[in-house]
Amino acid sequence: MSASSGHDLSGIRYTGTNPHTADRVVIVVAKWNPEITEALYEGAVATLREAGVRAENILRYSVPGSFELPIGAELAFKRHFNLDGIICLGCVIQGETRHFEFISQAVAQGIMRVSLDHKKPVIFGVLTPDSQQQALDRAGGKYGNKGAEAAVALLEMVDLERI
Repeated sequence: MSASSGHDLSGIRYTGTNPHTADRVVIVVAKWNPEITEALYEGAVATLREAGVRAENILRYSVPGSFELPIGAELAFKRHFNLDGIICLGCVIQGETRHFEFISQAVAQGIMRVSLDHKKPVIFGVLTPDSQQQALDRAGGKYGNKGAEAAVALLEMVDLERI
């Protein structure tokens, strides 16, 4: 895929029929790139609410940057023993150094580790674009809202766990 192409997944919606009114979810949001992460957060919350998750059961943890998302998720599990899952939202934009690669890989591995350790879904909602514009396109722009897509993934994983 070229740097200018992308996938419009904005049509992704939760289509499950399971009730989610009692679900308890934490959304861990990186403060870095707030224009992007706030849009991702809003998309995630809207999707959870549409599926019936009550507003008071959606907790938010803010962390400095994407690198801190895994520890934010770990702290959420330690503080809330009855969580159904966690969504981690961040944005790491490619720069001129390899810093991007180290951060992106560490965050992905950290989020997976927390999920496996707790045997609960911890969803990777971290954008890794080449530019600010690509991030905006994926945070409510022409390629949809990846925060909303992360919420759909969480709902589907919760459903899978309940089978």
